[in-house]
Amino acid sequence: MRATTLLRTLVDVSRRLALTEAVVLADMAMHAGLVDRDRFEAWARARVRGPGAAKVRRVLEHSEPKSESPMETRLRMLLVLAGLPRPAAQVSLQDARGRFLGRPDLYYPGARLGIEYDGATHRESLAADNRRQNRLLGEGIQLLRFTAGDVLHNQASVVAQVRGHLAR
Repeated sequence: MRATTLLRTLVDVSRRLALTEAVVLADMAMHAGLVDRDRFEAWARARVRGPGAAKVRRVLEHSEPKSESPMETRLRMLLVLAGLPRPAAQVSLQDARGRFLGRPDLYYPGARLGIEYDGATHRESLAADNRRQNRLLGEGIQLLRFTAGDVLHNQASVVAQVRGHLAR
């Protein structure tokens, strides 16, 4: 059977899929350690020409190896494509004494705003998630939580809530 390398496959899907879905695949490959971002970028720069080359560059521009799930990527892309600044991913936050507070999926440091995607696994870790949220709130860090229904079906509301917090 004929097959392509993972780098070639990422370039091919970057050309063919919607931007967000291509970034989801790139993020997951990078997060899993299957592809190094710098190597992907160098490979694409050296080999990708013609139709779709700009789209591959956009996928690379938006990729984030720290993203831990496809829905986190979709949430980040929703915000960025709506014109909001790109949030940092998986930032470990500490209090003034250096004690760990939490690590939101997405974070806007200037606004002290954390954003969480709550998937099915969060139902099993609700108590721990609540404790972490309380620690963050206690240190003046706001936290917004979104589900798949929000990210996929209530996009305007998600963007408006984040935009509102950033404007304060």
